[in-house]
Amino acid sequence: MPTFALETNNNAYMETVDAYNRLMEHGIRPSMQRIAILDYLLKHATHPTVDDVYQGMSGEIPTLSKTTVYNTLRMFADNHVAQMITIDDHRVCYDGNTEPHVHFYCKKCGKVFDLFKELAPTMDRQFFCEGHLVDEKQLYYKGICKDCIAKDI
Repeated sequence: MPTFALETNNNAYMETVDAYNRLMEHGIRPSMQRIAILDYLLKHATHPTVDDVYQGMSGEIPTLSKTTVYNTLRMFADNHVAQMITIDDHRVCYDGNTEPHVHFYCKKCGKVFDLFKELAPTMDRQFFCEGHLVDEKQLYYKGICKDCIAKDI
């Protein structure tokens, strides 16, 4: 499948091209809002929630709705363009990095961190476990982050 790329020194432009190309590679029609939302995820490795993405983008795209952000992020997760990380019933965040890696959730400040040195679960194919079909694996730890520990010392 052909991809779109032009030579330029403009990093922001190249990141937008990266978002466009990733959508095309996953068979998603690259509308301006979809490109902008994915571009936001790629530029903000903070594991934003739907609200974070909406608040971060609504100033530059006034016609953007929270429903559009929610539906777009769900579509990205369903098509492996982004990871959906379900921390608990009240917090779902998204990660533009789809390579297998472990996450850490700080119970004190609420931030989510990437733990690249930890061994991440990988899956080559679906499998059955006690009669259940497993099609996705994620691993994340919960605890207190090093920044919060340092503040308490």
